Amino acid sequence: MFLLVQLGKDRYALDIGQVTAVLPRLDMKAVPRAPPAVAGLCNYRGAPVPVIDLSELTLGRPASSRLSTRIVLVHFPDPAGGPQLLGLLAEQATQTLRREPADFVPAGVDPDGASYLGPVTSDARGLIQRIDVLRLLPAPVRELLFNEPKQAS
Repeated sequence: MFLLVQLGKDRYALDIGQVTAVLPRLDMKAVPRAPPAVAGLCNYRGAPVPVIDLSELTLGRPASSRLSTRIVLVHFPDPAGGPQLLGLLAEQATQTLRREPADFVPAGVDPDGASYLGPVTSDARGLIQRIDVLRLLPAPVRELLFNEPKQAS
């Protein structure tokens, strides 16, 4: 099963096995000097969770403030100590799609700088592309959110 989200006019799928919870858009604490894709920190069960704006990260514009805009909490691998929660601010994150992983086929293109885009499937409304959460964050954002030590060049 997959959670559908929208980026611009296109639909994308997140593996529901990586999703912990889908929350309404919550108030967030800003992270000073963070890249624009870092929407802030939200409180989930007493713990701070970093939130990434998927629209800002992928399209360069903030997510629209709609009733269907949600914070999708996913498991993200923290290199220092196992999985950590990461919030994804996503538009129209209200529907699911029942598909087997084998129903997704290679997209046939390899967009430079978007290694998180995976294979595609379709339904009556058109193509749906998978997002690989593990490959979503650029290294500087991972370092900021999860305090990864900087690699020596």
